[in-house]
Amino acid sequence: MTDSMPLSEPLFMVRELDLAHGHLLLSGPNFDFDSFPEIAEQLLVCIDARVIEKELNADLHVWIIDFEGSRLLLKGEHYASALWIEALSSADNDALAFIATLLPRQSGQLC
Repeated sequence: MTDSMPLSEPLFMVRELDLAHGHLLLSGPNFDFDSFPEIAEQLLVCIDARVIEKELNADLHVWIIDFEGSRLLLKGEHYASALWIEALSSADNDALAFIATLLPRQSGQLC
């Protein structure tokens, strides 16, 4: 690899930050029910968060994560490959807003 090689696309990007509803919608790699944990762990590394608890539903993964003392929900719906983080309370909206600054909104910036 040379220094002139183009940067690869970021793995995760911010699609929308909706603080009124406490949601941070993300784009990332496509996943299915079985591959979600690997994808989610990669996201947690990008934002320096850790898993507290994992719950599996028929088509939805729900993880409680800790991000700098804030408890948030990381959710992944495999049919649509939808990935998002939710605040458990409005007090955690600042954490969502900060996470949104850690991930790129456009190509060319790496996570």
